[in-house]
Amino acid sequence: MEFQSRRRKVQNTAQEELYGLPLQFYGQPPVENLSLTEFETFAVERLKLLKTVETLGVSFVKHTEQYKTKLENEFKNLHFPYRFDVGDRKVQSGPSEYEKRRKDHISHFILRLAYCQTEELRRWFIQQEVDLFRFRFNELDPKQKLDFLHRNDLQYDTLSVEEKETLKDKLINSSHAVSGIKVEAQDFYKVPFQDALDLVRTRKVYLKAGYVYIPHQDIVTIVLNDFRTRLSKALALTARSLPIVHSDERLQPLLNHLSHAYVGQDYSIQKNVGKISLDQIDSLSGKSFPLCMRQLHQSLRENHHLRHGGRMQYGLFLKGIGLSLDQALQFWRSEFIRGKVDPDKFDKQYAYSIRHMFGKEGRRADYTPYSCMKVILSNMPSQGDYHGCPFRHSDPELLKQKLQVYKASPSGISQILELVKGMHYQLACQKYFELTHNVEDANFSLNHPNQYFIESQRLLSGGSRDLKREGETPQKTKPQPAAREVAAKDVPEVMEDLDSFFQDP
Repeated sequence: MEFQSRRRKVQNTAQEELYGLPLQFYGQPPVENLSLTEFETFAVERLKLLKTVETLGVSFVKHTEQYKTKLENEFKNLHFPYRFDVGDRKVQSGPSEYEKRRKDHISHFILRLAYCQTEELRRWFIQQEVDLFRFRFNELDPKQKLDFLHRNDLQYDTLSVEEKETLKDKLINSSHAVSGIKVEAQDFYKVPFQDALDLVRTRKVYLKAGYVYIPHQDIVTIVLNDFRTRLSKALALTARSLPIVHSDERLQPLLNHLSHAYVGQDYSIQKNVGKISLDQIDSLSGKSFPLCMRQLHQSLRENHHLRHGGRMQYGLFLKGIGLSLDQALQFWRSEFIRGKVDPDKFDKQYAYSIRHMFGKEGRRADYTPYSCMKVILSNMPSQGDYHGCPFRHSDPELLKQKLQVYKASPSGISQILELVKGMHYQLACQKYFELTHNVEDANFSLNHPNQYFIESQRLLSGGSRDLKREGETPQKTKPQPAAREVAAKDVPEVMEDLDSFFQDP
């Protein structure tokens, strides 16, 4: 018992040292025990934070007050650390600062496991983590920045008042955006030139005797390069350990689904079953379907058939917007028969799978419509397929032509293609929503095709901005221990079971 007590004391001391600042390089992995519920909750809430970072980074100019205010609100809502004033010792409601930093540390490493699996996932994760790090580093006060540098063996010393006065003219002439007044008012760091080659190459700093003198607003560039390099190497090492991690049947399904996790409204709950009729679908597809579903509907009407991936994606979407089982059977049967499928063959090979999707066969599960991330990242379309995300899977020139057919403005098309180039596929779809609905700001973060449909219908029916938020779930995740763990564990098996019924004969 004494040995365990000493070990716990050493571990707590190490954690207190690790969490001494609200920011770190995540060099030491967590070593404590964690429940599956806490594991999933931490991961989902950090994923929400990173998706907010991505959305704000495209929607607003970084470092502006509006950008910082919105990001600060997300930190507060999700209880992540972002700023801590040493002199502020007031008791605050919610988790303690230590708990926030512990959550930040653990959640980062969980998402490393989920996002190290492919090059595309690694690139996305690194970009959002770097943007998140930049914001938090800039929020540190000068003393905390210096402390952070020293703790991470970045021994960059600040210039004294006397040194700044001596080098004042040199600093003004060589440093970007530094005036005579600003020299006295800001910190300068003395850094080995090999650690600041980008700044040296662009001649933005004063170089003398193997050292460069960097104003405080540019030191973040050095730190970010270091952080990006460390994280990139860490993700490569993490990928090598995945076979061991995946051997744990408790973690493997959670990690596989985190990379395209959807944490918004559950559109499998059909509150509007039967509220749309079959003769409305053509009209709705042109007004309120996202581009992925509009493409599937058009292909079905033209070819009277969709392959497995298209039937899954479009069938679950239609179910989610309110198509009843009887309507779905009638809809698919009429189209397939027009496509030369014998009625008996349809009843034998396709009708069962549709009833299964509605929970009337097999496991009798309520299958959920695909989220944007699932459409983007899973079941890539091949030749002859029409499913997937047009912004992710279409050739840019073909996408441009399609948008022109749908009467998007040239300037709007350019904005969409620029977002696609930056791999912001959901934001490109949101811009498509704004163009097709003639609004400047959609006023929601698009994460689901069914969310697109609901927001479109509210807007077209004269719904107010306030009404748009009613369908969204609260940002704070509430753990549900047993149910959440079982559900996460069963997801791959259940979906494979459903997929098997939809396979082409």
